[in-house]
Amino acid sequence: MRLCRACGHVGCCDDSLHRHATAHHRATQHPIIEGYDPPEGWGWCFVDETMVDLPDQTPQRGPIPRYG
Repeated sequence: MRLCRACGHVGCCDDSLHRHATAHHRATQHPIIEGYDPPEGWGWCFVDETMVDLPDQTPQRGPIPRYG
């Protein structure tokens, strides 16, 4: 699962059928996602097409919340 760092949207990764995280970026232009479930300690910038360090990882406290 991938977490949008701009708004908190949770979507599946590009290895999944519908690639919801990438679709969310295309719809919103939000630039950075975080490897979230399980916490993976990295981010991806769609704009620069590169991995980014995330020293402030989003804490995972229970089930993934639903947004929107």
